[in-house]
Parts: sequence; structure tokens; C-alpha cells
Amino acid sequence: MKLKVCGMKYNTADVAILQPNYLGFIFYGKSPRNFESAIPELPKGIKKVGVFVEAPIQTILDKVNYYSLDVIQLHGKESAKYTKDLLRVLIDSAIKIPEIIKVFSIKDNFDFSQLRSYKDLVDYYLFDTKGKLPGGNGYTFNWDVLKDYPSTKPYFLSGGIGLNELEKIKKFKKSPASKYCYAVDVNSQFEIEPGLKNIEELEKFKHELNK
Repeated sequence: MKLKVCGMKYNTADVAILQPNYLGFIFYGKSPRNFESAIPELPKGIKKVGVFVEAPIQTILDKVNYYSLDVIQLHGKESAKYTKDLLRVLIDSAIKIPEIIKVFSIKDNFDFSQLRSYKDLVDYYLFDTKGKLPGGNGYTFNWDVLKDYPSTKPYFLSGGIGLNELEKIKKFKKSPASKYCYAVDVNSQFEIEPGLKNIEELEKFKHELNK
């Protein structure tokens, strides 16, 4: 399973030394992890993810260009039409098209029919915990819901995942529900404060994740 560390803000270079597969930078003014500074040079192989919440398409294009983002994460209620329009603008801009992750929030159940209209528009789904905030709520959803996952599209598992979830993840990896689980996404459970990551705990988590 690959690892994405999201909500980067203060100690990006230190986290990058751990070589996660993805680093997420949140471009959402209402978030305490809103990113407005420079991204340091990252080791080869780490993909830069820009996280957006119902942002104007031009804003996304500007951030993709400025930060050379490899991935766009749509973390709000972006419609399939919005996503299609975004793709068209990206194609017309003649830049390398970033991968696209579309986020869906889950609590105790989920209507997987929502995925159909995004099937040919995005590269990955991401399942997060439904809460007051679009991400960073600090608790997990019921992963049993994913037993009914109807797609073959790879997905990211997110929502309140920390060291305490390692055994749960190992158990989940042995279940049929994990067949298309491509990556684990972590954020608030590895923070000293919003945007400042606990390097020691992240290192331990990464070491244990694929044991």
C-alpha cells in the first residue's frame, strides 16, 4: 500500500526524507493547513498533490502551474460536470495533465452509485470520514462499508488514520474489501499542531504499514 501524507505546511522537507509516495498541500482558505508558501525541492518519486474544495477552475490551473502539481484532489462537492470542465481546461492549457482524485465522504453507509458519473473522469477515488470539515476531522469511518465497493478503480483510504489503526489496517488488507485499496492517506493523527507533522510517529507508521 502506498502512503500519502496530507496537510503539509511547516516541516515538508523533514517529512519528505521519509519518502512517502504522495505529499498533500491544501489550498483552501478556511483550513488551518492552508498552504501559501514555497514547496521545497522534493526527492524523486514523491508526487505533489494539490487539495481543493470547490475552487474556481482557474485557481486550480494557476496552482498546478505555479507548484508543478502532479495530482489534483477534489475534496468538496464538485460535480461530474465540474470535473469534466476542469479536464477540458487542463487539456486546452497544453500542460502535463495531473492525475485526479475525487473524494467522497462516508460515515456508516454510502451510496456507491455516486461513483458512476466520475468513472471516466478521475484516476482515483478517496474515501474520507464525513464530518463538519472537508477533511482533518480526526476519526475513522466504518470500513466495512467498502465490502460493497463495486468498482475496479483504485482508491485511497482516509479519515482519522493514525498509529492506533495499524492493526486494523493489517486486518483490512486481508479482506476482499481492500482489493482495490491503492493507498492510505494520513493527516491530523500525525500532527503536533495543524500542518506540523510528528516525524517519529510517521516514520514508525510507514515502517509498519507494509510489513
